[in-house]
Amino acid sequence: MIHNSSLTIFYDGYCPLCSIEMNKLKQLDKQQNIIFVDIQTPAFFVDYPHLDWQVLDARIHGYLADGTLISGLDVTYLAWKLVGKGWVYAPLRWPVIRWFADIAYNIFAKYRHRISYLLTGKKPCIPCESKGDKADV
Repeated sequence: MIHNSSLTIFYDGYCPLCSIEMNKLKQLDKQQNIIFVDIQTPAFFVDYPHLDWQVLDARIHGYLADGTLISGLDVTYLAWKLVGKGWVYAPLRWPVIRWFADIAYNIFAKYRHRISYLLTGKKPCIPCESKGDKADV
């Protein structure tokens, strides 16, 4: 299901840091340019049966209005740009810095539940605790 918004974000609603970021983006998205899709809800499987849940769970993804699927910091940068705060993430998309930032993001994405716990003190929900690194928080 592709919408006419500028960006549809697929995020892990079980990740405390991810949820904090999405809630902040929702507050700032006054123009409603972003559609937020929590991949942990049953509606995800109904609305997006063609997408691979495991791929989306490994890192943030987004659909552009034309149906192009993007991921990682490209999604993060675009989302913050759409709410008028792109300048915060713009340096992470500059040549050379981009390469290092993408490596750092991939590490963060893999261990996001552990990192979230360390930064927020919040554990992921119980259904997540059986998934890889999430059990070790």
